[in-house]
This record gives sequence, structure tokens and C-alpha cells, in this order.
Amino acid sequence: MKLLQIDFPYSGAMGDEMAEGFNELAKSISKEKGLVFKIWTENAHTQEAGGIYIFEDLTSLETYLKMHIKRLESFGVTGIRYKIFDINEPLSAITKAPL
Repeated sequence: MKLLQIDFPYSGAMGDEMAEGFNELAKSISKEKGLVFKIWTENAHTQEAGGIYIFEDLTSLETYLKMHIKRLESFGVTGIRYKIFDINEPLSAITKAPL
């Protein structure tokens, strides 16, 4: 499994308002090939948003990342940052990761 961390500057709606506004996007993301789950992240204080994604494999992650960066840029988002990590599944299981 692979982990993708994405964040970017964001000054729009957060909390319940964000959940309502991005409901259809969340449904679309849930259908992405190889996606295990996504955790949506937001920080009103630093004006950032993004997500933590778990993918089954690197190919699915890279395909999604390429598409998602284009989508974010089409929304006018700049300053997109991302990191890709391997997951140590044995240690993650000990610490209760839902893998």
C-alpha cells in the first residue's frame, strides 16, 4: 500500500459547509481505482486544506495524483504540495491503522 499526502493554500468554506459543498467530489473520489480511503484535512488557522490518501498500489496513486493536480489547478488552486510514502503495515497494524 501507498500513502499520498496533499495540501494546498485554501481560504474557502470548512467544516460542515465544506462537507456540503464538496459532497459530490467526495463521492467521485471514492470511486477512484485503487483508492482504499481518503481522510480530508483542513486548517482554518493556516488556511490550508488537502487530504491523506491510501492507495493499493503506486500505479493507481500516480494516475490519481496526475488527474487531481490538473483538477485542482482548474479550480485555480496554486501552491499544491504532495508527498508519497510507503506504509509499514506491520507497525501500522500495531498502532490500530485501519488497513
